[in-house]
Amino acid sequence: PLIFSLLHLPSPLHRLSVLERKMSGEAETVQVVNDFKSWLEKYEQGAVAVAAIHALTTLIKKSNASTIMELEIHLKNAQEQLLNVKYVGERSKMIQLSAACELFARHVTRTALDIGDFDQCKRKLIERGEKFAKQADLSRTVISGNALRFFTDGMSILVHGYSNVVMHCLTNAAKHGLRFKVIVSEGQPERDGYKTARVLKEAGVPVDVVLDTSVGFVMSEVDMVLTGAAGVCESGGIVNKIGTYQVSVLAMAAKKPFYVAAESYKFCRLFPLSHSDIPDAEKEPQPSEIEGVNLRLPASDLTPPQNITLLLTDIGVLTPSAVSDELIKLYY
Repeated sequence: PLIFSLLHLPSPLHRLSVLERKMSGEAETVQVVNDFKSWLEKYEQGAVAVAAIHALTTLIKKSNASTIMELEIHLKNAQEQLLNVKYVGERSKMIQLSAACELFARHVTRTALDIGDFDQCKRKLIERGEKFAKQADLSRTVISGNALRFFTDGMSILVHGYSNVVMHCLTNAAKHGLRFKVIVSEGQPERDGYKTARVLKEAGVPVDVVLDTSVGFVMSEVDMVLTGAAGVCESGGIVNKIGTYQVSVLAMAAKKPFYVAAESYKFCRLFPLSHSDIPDAEKEPQPSEIEGVNLRLPASDLTPPQNITLLLTDIGVLTPSAVSDELIKLYY
């Protein structure tokens, strides 16, 4: 039995090969974070979800994995590293990034089941990853086209804070010769409403900035509200910048349409029932100007589906109730 067991021990060369592949896999995992950050630095207006897909596809191209299982392990480790990336001075991108990684992992699983040959499977994954990233890159252009029908000459639009996709919609409408005015909330605590105002001013769009607390005051002046989303939940509700919920409540009370512009890669399999269910919704309280009193700075809130009129997406104009059906199509 001893001789038999010795004969079946892994050879030193085999153990070395396994160790080398493990070390290489760890190096690939570190590199995927560097690729992710490099892409975001190169494309300042780029979405973290698109950056993640680019980085994961690059990992597959460079991976020395010899089996599907080994490749899946590398991808899983890389996704965990991406989800740990910190965004200094910005709201959490966790929901968008998590949704993109989960959807990419689903593509890997489906491809592995459909194609048995590893090399062919790897080529197909790279092809699908590049196609997915290309479609995601174009999503804002598609959304701005879908949103065009909701703009009319002489209208006033309320925008909360800053959103890249909302900026695409507004500037595209202006390029098509539509004349409108934008009222943008200041967007505390980042005050990113001023960023929106600067972009719109450069595009020749009349714009006013109001305090977040003045939204109710100006609501009677606007014809519609247009906002972005950090994530679109299964219920059809959205997670977005803090203050979005109260804007939606005021819009509903004033009977103003509340439209959400969001890319389909932000659709996530989350079903929060309240603000406290949102991942990473509130940071640790900070000391305030008054000794012994903390300042709470929640980053995001939940806007329920009943407060949303329509979602303007790259897969069409949807009612909130249609989101769950689209999630099934995306994942299954």
